[in-house]
Amino acid sequence: MKGIALLLVAVVITAGIVVFMAPASLIADDSAAPFVTKIPPGYRNWRLISVAHEAGNLNSIGAVLGNDVAIKAYREGKLPFPDGAIIAALHYGHVPSAENNKVFGQAQSFVPGPPTNIQFMVKDSTKYAATGGWGFATFIDGKPAAAASMKGCFPCHNQAKASDLVFTHYAP
Repeated sequence: MKGIALLLVAVVITAGIVVFMAPASLIADDSAAPFVTKIPPGYRNWRLISVAHEAGNLNSIGAVLGNDVAIKAYREGKLPFPDGAIIAALHYGHVPSAENNKVFGQAQSFVPGPPTNIQFMVKDSTKYAATGGWGFATFIDGKPAAAASMKGCFPCHNQAKASDLVFTHYAP
């Protein structure tokens, strides 16, 4: 039963997800480097890279998606990621599913609740050379988060140099 519940959560998350292939220069606003200020079009049609649960204060579930360039790099194990790769992380609160729990006979099923934010990493090794080749973005309710709130993106991701600053591993 737990496997079914986890599969259900993954399917629900995936249903709200992402794929678009465009040069990073068409997506990012040059005036805000290293921050991306426009949501990449079509991201909800991208392929699933992985799902994640973050505990603690975040207490969220999310889906990590990639455009065709990112997916190809993941599948081929290609590092560093090529320019044009875009990774999206869709984060949601999670809530119990009364409908599912009724079927299971106990509280065990959680589904996406309200969205909390969407984050993007856009690979352009020239434009974002100062931040390891990646531009970063966080959007809340479709609007870019304040630049000050994103200043921690690169220092945190810079700790993952061995994986080209990307934390998420591909879940085939």
